[in-house]
Order: sequence, then structure tokens, then C-alpha cells
Amino acid sequence: MSQIQELHQEAMDLAEMAQVAKLKGDFNSASQLSREAFEKERLAAELIAGNLEAEPTRSVLHRSAATLGVECGEIHTAERLIAIALSGNPPTEIAEELKDLFVQINIDKYFARRGLTFDEAKLQSFMG
Repeated sequence: MSQIQELHQEAMDLAEMAQVAKLKGDFNSASQLSREAFEKERLAAELIAGNLEAEPTRSVLHRSAATLGVECGEIHTAERLIAIALSGNPPTEIAEELKDLFVQINIDKYFARRGLTFDEAKLQSFMG
């Protein structure tokens, strides 16, 4: 197994453990496990970042790392991971998911700059 695959598998195992800890109400462990998962997935993404031919793996790893980063409050790093993923040639579906994640991260700030408030609950009820 390659180092990238190993890191990714470890990250996914840690993320799953974090979810279990969250369900059990152990938020300290969940937070620590999520951060460890994020760090491993970020490393895996960094190892493949320069290989633009490695799609969809390249963009999937970046999307996963960015998502974990958001969960850990690493917003700036998540934005950078999204930008790196989109700078390659991600499949359309993954590119759309990356763009959606970017909007999710920034929508509150976007509206705030325009003096508006964003009510996510209203949007969810409207959408769903």
C-alpha cells in the first residue's frame, strides 16, 4: 500500500472513531480524533497535489481533507485545499462539491459584508 493510501485509510479510520466518540458524547476525544484525521488526510492530499494526472484521487483527497478541516475549524487551510483541488482537473461532480463546500464556508461572511444576515434554518426548510 502506498504512503498516500495508508495515510488516507488512517484518516478515514480516525474520522469514523471521531463520529463514534461524538455519538457517545465524548466531544473532547471526538475533537482530537477529528484533528488527527484532518492532519493525515491533509498530508495525503499534499503528497499527490503535484500530480495533476492522478484524478479523481487527487481531488477526492483534497475534498476530504478540506471537509475535515472545516470540522476542525481550519477554515483557511480548507479554502487552500479547495483551491488546489480546483486548480487541477477534477471531475465535474467533485468540482461542484468543492465549490459547494467553499460557498458553505464563506456564505455568512459574504452576506455580512453586504449588511445582510443569513438564516440557514430558513434555507434548509425552503430547500427541503
